[in-house]
Amino acid sequence: QVQLVESGGGLVQPGGSLRLSCAASGLTLDYYAIGWFRQAPGKEREGVSCISSSDGTTYYADSVKGRFTIYRDNAKNTVYLQMNSLKPEDTAVYYCSYYQPPRDYWGQGTQVTVSS
Repeated sequence: QVQLVESGGGLVQPGGSLRLSCAASGLTLDYYAIGWFRQAPGKEREGVSCISSSDGTTYYADSVKGRFTIYRDNAKNTVYLQMNSLKPEDTAVYYCSYYQPPRDYWGQGTQVTVSS
């Protein structure tokens, strides 16, 4: 059974860092473009970052550009999201996802809370 599992969330002070992991079982992640999304309470889910399957091209939302970095470790079948200079507005549940027609697949999410 295909499964995505996010981990690495937690409580961090403003300005701090976290590294989120998206680990897969039942599929090889480097065959797919992988996206990170987040959903804050009362808000719609939004795209944060993604990495292509082919050449590792990355994309970042303007709100995280320069602070977040997405990368793969194919040996571990894991995609990471390194988050630096965290702000209270980064507080959300973070999800990783991939698309295989005809649908998206999602992990269960990991909570990130940025607060002093």
